[in-house]
Amino acid sequence: RPRRTATVLLGTHSPLQPSQVVSVCRTGREHVRSLVGSMRNGAAGFQRVKRGWVWNQFFVLEEYMGSDPQYVGKLHTDLDKGDNAVKYTLSGEGAGSIFTIDQTTGDIHALRSLDREEKPYYTLRAQAVDINTNRPLEPESEFVIKVQDINDNEPKFLEGPYTASVPEMSPVGTYVTQVTATDADDPTYGNSARVVYSILHGQPYFSVDPKTGVIKTALPNMDREVKEQYQVLIQAKDMGGQLGGLAGTTTVNITLSDVNDNPPRFSKSFFHLRVPESSAVGSAVGRIKAHDLDIGKNAEVEYTIVPGDGGAMFDITTNEHNQEGIIILKRPLDYETKKAYTFKVDASNAHLDPRFQSFGAFKDTATVKINVLDVDEPPVFNKPSYVMDVYEDTPAGTIIGAVTAQDLDASSSPVRYSIDWKSDLDSYFDIDPVEGTISTNELLDRESIAQHNISIVATKLNSPVLTSRVAVTVHVLDINEFPPELASPYETFVCENAKVGQVIQTFSAKDQDLPTSGQQFSFKSPKEDLKTNKNFTIRDFGNNTAGIVTKRSGFRRRLQEIYFLPVVIEDNGYPPKSSTGTLTIRVCGCESDGSLLTCSAEAIFLPVGLSTGALIAILLCIIILLVIVVLYVGLRRQKKKETLMSSKEDIRDNVIHYDDEGGGEEDTHAFDMGTLRNPKVVKENLYRRDVKPELN
Repeated sequence: RPRRTATVLLGTHSPLQPSQVVSVCRTGREHVRSLVGSMRNGAAGFQRVKRGWVWNQFFVLEEYMGSDPQYVGKLHTDLDKGDNAVKYTLSGEGAGSIFTIDQTTGDIHALRSLDREEKPYYTLRAQAVDINTNRPLEPESEFVIKVQDINDNEPKFLEGPYTASVPEMSPVGTYVTQVTATDADDPTYGNSARVVYSILHGQPYFSVDPKTGVIKTALPNMDREVKEQYQVLIQAKDMGGQLGGLAGTTTVNITLSDVNDNPPRFSKSFFHLRVPESSAVGSAVGRIKAHDLDIGKNAEVEYTIVPGDGGAMFDITTNEHNQEGIIILKRPLDYETKKAYTFKVDASNAHLDPRFQSFGAFKDTATVKINVLDVDEPPVFNKPSYVMDVYEDTPAGTIIGAVTAQDLDASSSPVRYSIDWKSDLDSYFDIDPVEGTISTNELLDRESIAQHNISIVATKLNSPVLTSRVAVTVHVLDINEFPPELASPYETFVCENAKVGQVIQTFSAKDQDLPTSGQQFSFKSPKEDLKTNKNFTIRDFGNNTAGIVTKRSGFRRRLQEIYFLPVVIEDNGYPPKSSTGTLTIRVCGCESDGSLLTCSAEAIFLPVGLSTGALIAILLCIIILLVIVVLYVGLRRQKKKETLMSSKEDIRDNVIHYDDEGGGEEDTHAFDMGTLRNPKVVKENLYRRDVKPELN
C-alpha cells in the first residue's frame, strides 16, 4: 500500500477550541483515506490528490514590540522524518519581506510589527519539497495569516465640531442633533471598537444617549433672552467605556432659536411731540418705539392709531430696520385753526405664537400729544408745477398763462411775482408782478428751443425774506409749415378685366411737420375731377391711408395705356395744409384671378393669344434678315473699293521719285518725259480705270 502523508499547520496564536482541533484531525484522516499514489525510489516519487484544508489560518498580534521576530506558526508534513530530507518554502503576500520560514523546521516568524488598520490579513502558500531533488512532496497549500487587533485607535469625530439649534422654551427631551464617532479598530473582535458617548461639559442643560450619540434638551423652558449660546463637550470612549479604553472628544455649539414669547412694550406711556404748522403733508412729524425682547420676525411690531380726536390728522407706519413707529402727517396743519392733537397708539406683534397667548395680550398702548407750532411761512403756490403751451412765432406780449400763490398766515400778506433770471437768461418771457400772468417777450422758434424751463419766485410783501419757487414748463408748439405729400411714388396698374368698385392701389402720405405720431391725413379727389373723371375715384379709409377705386370696367391698352389721377391730401395741423399729388395708373393684361401678365407697350400690337415662343421666332427671323442685308451691302462696297485701288497701284508703280532741284526749261530737254507715262493709257479711245466715265 502507498504511504499516506499529511501536512499539519500549527499556530501558537490560533483561537481554535479543542473541539475544533478534533474535527480537523478527523477531517484530515478522511482526506488521507482518499489519497491514491505509489512511492517510487523511497520518498522521491508519489501520486496523491490535493486535499481541502478546514483549518488554514494563522494569527499574529498587531503592533508587536518585542526585540525578536514574532513567532507565527509551524509547517510540517508526515513525510518529514527529522532527517533533514524535507525543505519548506513560503510564497505569497509578504513572503520574504514580512514573513520568513525556517526551511528545515517549517517555523514561520514575522520580521516586523504589523498594523491591522493598514492590512488585516495576508494570503500565503506553503510547499514541502525534497531537499535533494527539489521535487514537491506535497501539493501546494494556501493559508491566511490574520493580524489580530489590539485597541490602538481612539474614537474620532470626523464631522466635528458640530453646530445645532433648538427652539427656546422647548420641553425636556427635544431632539437637538446627533454626533457620531468612528473607531478604526476591529469591530468584530473584542470591545476595541465599541464606543460609548458621555457629556463632559454642558450639563444640566443637555443630555446624550450613550449608544446613539443623540443630544437632547435636559431642562424645560430654557429662555433665549436669558442665555442664547451653549457649548457642549461630548466624549466618545471605546472598550464599552471601561477603564483603560481610549477616548476622543468633540464640541457641539448649540443656539437657542427665538420664539415669540415676549410682547412689545413702550418705554413710557406718554409721548409729547411738537410739529411746525408748515410741515408738508406726508412728512414724518415724530417717532415712537415699543421694544420687543424677541428677534427677527418675532420682534416685528405693528403700530396703529386708535380712532379718536386727533387720529384722523395723522397716520403711523413701521420702520422695518429699527421697528420704530413713524407718525406721518395726513392733512395740512393750521396753527390758527387748532393748536394741539391727542391720540393713542397700539403696538402689537405681527406674528403670534398660539402657545404663548395664555401669557396675556401681546400688545401695549401709549398716548401721543402733538402741539402745533406757529410759523411765519412763505407764500404757497396752488400747484406744485405748471405746464404751458405756446405756438412758435407767437407775437411778443402774448399772455400764455398765469401762476397763483398766497400767504396762508394770519397776516395774509400780498404776494409779488418774478422770474428767476438764471432760468431765463435770454429773457424770452415776462411776468406781471401782481397778477402773476406770464407773457412772451419775443418771438419763439421751436426748431431752436422746443421747451423752456423757467422758475417763478413768489415773495411776501411784508417779509421779502420768505420766498417760494415753482417750476413752469413752456412747450413751444410747432406751426404747420409743410403740406403733406404722397409717401412714395406709387407704381399702380389696373387690369383690363378689372371690375367696377375694385380697389387697385392703397397709398399713404407723409408730412415733414412734427410730431409725426399724431398727424391725421385726409384724401379726396379735386372738385373738378369728380365730374370729369369717369375711370377712377379716391376712397379715404380714415386711418391715414386711401385707395384708388375703379368706376368702370373694360379698360383696353390699345385705346389708352396710361391714366393720371390727381389726389388732394390735407393734414390736421394748425393752420391745415394741403397739396395735390398725381398717381399714374398703367393698364396691364392680367389673368382671370387678377395676377399680372404684362404691361409692355409692344404687347398691345400683337395678336391676342400669341405665345412667347412665337414672339421669339419672329424676332429671330427679323434679326437674320437684317444680318443678310448688312452682309450684302458690305460685299458691294468691298468690290468698288478693290477697283479703285488697282488703278491707283498701276499709277504708283510708274512714278519715279527724285530729289534733284529743278532747272527750268533745261530739264525738259535733258529728261525724257515719256518715261513717266503709262503705256496703257496712251492708247486713244480707252477709258481710265481711276476715273468714273461720263454717260451721254
